[in-house]
Amino acid sequence: MHRITSLTLAFVVFATALAATPAQAQEAAIRKNLAERLPNFPKIDEVVKSPIPGLYEVRSGTEIFYTDEQGNYIVDGHLIDTRTRANLTQERIDKLTAIDFARLPFKDAIVWKQGNGERKMAVFADPNCGYCKRFERDLNEVKNVTVYTFLYPILGADSLEKSKNIWCAKDRSAAWRDWMLEGATPPKTMGQCDSAALQRNAEFGRKYRINGTPGVIFEDGKRAPGAISTEQIEKQLLASRAAAAGAKP
Repeated sequence: MHRITSLTLAFVVFATALAATPAQAQEAAIRKNLAERLPNFPKIDEVVKSPIPGLYEVRSGTEIFYTDEQGNYIVDGHLIDTRTRANLTQERIDKLTAIDFARLPFKDAIVWKQGNGERKMAVFADPNCGYCKRFERDLNEVKNVTVYTFLYPILGADSLEKSKNIWCAKDRSAAWRDWMLEGATPPKTMGQCDSAALQRNAEFGRKYRINGTPGVIFEDGKRAPGAISTEQIEKQLLASRAAAAGAKP
């Protein structure tokens, strides 16, 4: 009885190894060939089959590429399902870059609220971004909201200087709002000030592919790239609040 059990177990292990070999071999070939032929190619974190036979997804961080089973060709583009018109590449990136609102680094944000502040949203914004200023004016019309503003100076050196001055101001919220709504230049930073939050915001934005400003994140994790109207903000705040409440045990 012991001999039969051992033989059976050995067969199962051998069969499992055989079944896994082709996929492992293809992944190994892709990694090897891309590394040898493209030494500057980003570090590969994952290789998986795509929905198209013979096409593989190559993931580096949150970057997605496609290749054949030998790594002979690289496709840098989006995969579209023509039946549903779904952008499969973007869906994959959205999952990889999904943001848990509760885990945002709120200590690195400027906080202001209107009314009871029960609804929440976060905004990554550059002080020199015209769309951000328009968005801030629209936000001024929204009631009962808490806004977490992450300074995200991506438009140049002046954006970084203004962001430092705002972050280091005695009243950050007032300095931000005065500049964005009234055009009041924030006072220059005097003395020492810890502005490391700006670097952390930049790293966070790169990690989660916040490629433009304003980058808006709602309480349920939904993202809205670019300025949206007051009506759209209200609609999404309601939907996000309901979704977030429904997710609680």
